[in-house]
Amino acid sequence: MNSDLLVAFEEYVSVTKALDTQTVSSYLGDLKQLETFTEKTLTKLDTTDVLKFLATFDNKRTLNRKLSSINTFFHFCHIQSFSHEKIKIPMAKVPKNLPKYVSFEEIMQGLETIDRSTVTGLRDYALILFLYASGCRISEALSVQRSDILEGWLKIRFAKGEKERVVPLAPVATEALDKYLEAQDLSSAYIWLNYKGDPLSRISAYKIVKKYLGISPHVLRHSFASSLIIGGADLRVVQELLGHSSLETTQIYTHIQKQNLADTMSSYHPLS
Repeated sequence: MNSDLLVAFEEYVSVTKALDTQTVSSYLGDLKQLETFTEKTLTKLDTTDVLKFLATFDNKRTLNRKLSSINTFFHFCHIQSFSHEKIKIPMAKVPKNLPKYVSFEEIMQGLETIDRSTVTGLRDYALILFLYASGCRISEALSVQRSDILEGWLKIRFAKGEKERVVPLAPVATEALDKYLEAQDLSSAYIWLNYKGDPLSRISAYKIVKKYLGISPHVLRHSFASSLIIGGADLRVVQELLGHSSLETTQIYTHIQKQNLADTMSSYHPLS
């Protein structure tokens, strides 16, 4: 792969597209895998070469991830006039799995098991409440700095996609956060730290949520959205809070809204 082209593409997806570092790394890895398979430089490939590579993957989700990397790269090449052919292969249709979520009661029960007499316990308690109160992606949450929270509002500066967003934090979450920050004496601009004072890793955050709730941090994000929908929130408001660029992405939660309506009818309508 041409190193100059690689650097330019990496800058494009990192800065212009504002993708997170993990996604950028995945894109570059997929492109190297494609080049190794075809034994050609990427700018010499045509659609047939790409399709032969994609035919080696059975899992549609894996296939779509590779496609996202490839389509983004060739779009970049086309707009930069590195390639005359604009390769664009449609995504494979994948059945939409309904998002897993846990109820408010289940989350609160898990939080009650945390020993808040220690700084670590205060951190774990505050982190889980923070994720459930904000709907943050875990990568966004771990990038939050002290200056990003002001008067109950959270500015998410490292959002996936091209725009930042501001979301309100529930008082119970800000109170838990304040107690944690008061108790820890580590000096850092970042909020979520390990015992050494370094920013908390994704793996550590995953283990914390898994330990007390038995779920991943991303399920807390689904739970945040589901709680709003069940409470009657407008889908477009939920879209804005989650930072989805398309309403179509947020519509995976409409089944919860329908189920809630059905349960209400079943419980209260005389004909049910």
